[in-house]
Amino acid sequence: MARIAVIGAGMGAMAAAARLAVAGHRVTVYERSETYGGSVGVFERDGFAFDTGPALLHLPAVWRDLFLKTGKEPLEKCVGLVQVDPASRHVFADGTEVTLPNASRAGIVSALESALGAGAGERWGAFLGRAGDAWDRSRRPLLEEPLWSDWRVLERDPYPAPRRRALLRTRTASTVAEVGAWELSDTRLAALFEICVLGYGLDPRHSPAGAALLPYMEQTFGSWYVEGGLRELARAVYERCLARRVVFAFGCEVTAVVEKDGRAAGVELSGGAVVEADHVVAGMDAAPLTGQDLWREEDVRPRAGAGGEPLPGRFTVLLALRGTGEADTAHRSVVHSPDTLAEAAAVFGGAVADRPTVTVLRPRDPRTRPDGGHEAVTLAATVAGHGGRVDWTDEALRRRYTELLIDTAGGALGATETIRDRLVWHETLTPAETGSLSAPALAGPDGRWLHPSNSTRLPGLYLVGGRSHPGGGLAHAGMSGALVAGLIVEGAGFRGSQ
Repeated sequence: MARIAVIGAGMGAMAAAARLAVAGHRVTVYERSETYGGSVGVFERDGFAFDTGPALLHLPAVWRDLFLKTGKEPLEKCVGLVQVDPASRHVFADGTEVTLPNASRAGIVSALESALGAGAGERWGAFLGRAGDAWDRSRRPLLEEPLWSDWRVLERDPYPAPRRRALLRTRTASTVAEVGAWELSDTRLAALFEICVLGYGLDPRHSPAGAALLPYMEQTFGSWYVEGGLRELARAVYERCLARRVVFAFGCEVTAVVEKDGRAAGVELSGGAVVEADHVVAGMDAAPLTGQDLWREEDVRPRAGAGGEPLPGRFTVLLALRGTGEADTAHRSVVHSPDTLAEAAAVFGGAVADRPTVTVLRPRDPRTRPDGGHEAVTLAATVAGHGGRVDWTDEALRRRYTELLIDTAGGALGATETIRDRLVWHETLTPAETGSLSAPALAGPDGRWLHPSNSTRLPGLYLVGGRSHPGGGLAHAGMSGALVAGLIVEGAGFRGSQ
């Protein structure tokens, strides 16, 4: 039985803690805040409740596996899971609208064909077919296995882009933007792909075509809503940890990883106390806690923002509204920018987009509102990170952008509704409060879209969560927890789940 110190109570860290505890280890989680869940937070006021991080679940199989491997109660016994159908409604700048069903390629193709014109659905279906090939080629090394020292096998983009003749030579699309322009051949179809990628914190102008894995994952495995909000999933994972005798120390900041005889040997707390451990699992960039570079020259290193700018984040407006609005509106509506690539240029260039894409989340869940005469609605846009050229603590900027999101989203709530007429109150959250997005790992040239491995150059120290392999997103965080637990329990020979 080993003593294991886990730094942080984020979703990946808790996933690792639960698995390690079931394997017979003594696990203590040190969290500097007063609660668990990391970015999976909740804002509550006057009987309203809003998710402040991710709001929909994709690849629920990752969390089903965690609950299966750590106890007899399956995930569905611990939280209410509801398929979101339709999956999304899209409103484009030219006024075109399309509603996409959940987890039905045939239904998606038919909806696009009807809304966008002959050939549109067929092109999207062919694109999803190629994305499926990329998923099959890269799923294990990219998501289900530790990032080995021969990670350069992931330098090759797995997306099988068709060849095309251009300027007397043959070319293939190598970026998301090129796939949109050359293969999808419709700005609205391109926007579906580009905004999905941007929503994960990736730049569609430069991200590899293999980012097609992201819309493929969502449209193939579906979108799920957790009753009460995704915070309920965090609660269930926390309670599973407690049931497996994981100890949590909240309000307890780790200031250093203790090293002894060339390996991690414990953690030092803010009060100066030292806690010995056989292994340390860090749900964060642990380099500042060790005073050394944790990666060799040939390793994948922590991702930085473009041009020195902070990584992008999310601007969120929480709306407490009177009434319940029109009953047939979708759970998730997306009001698209007229130019997603210009929007991305602003986000990654440290500027504020004039016409952002706005996602409207309308769960219609009784647990998120005080009574049947109200509803909780969330507006969100991907924006430049805080701390570079954009200062999201600027009150004038916050107010202006809040108004912009409300104006943009108005039509998505139904033609007969006016948000301001129904508004009880609103709350704005920016990257200054919620931090930056952590993108999922992608295969591609130079490994620029990968994250550092879960094991480090310091023996006994492991990394978990969105800043390590296989990157950000709820599903990826759960995968990272499984990988770290496997590396500790089975050792260097661990090759991932079978």
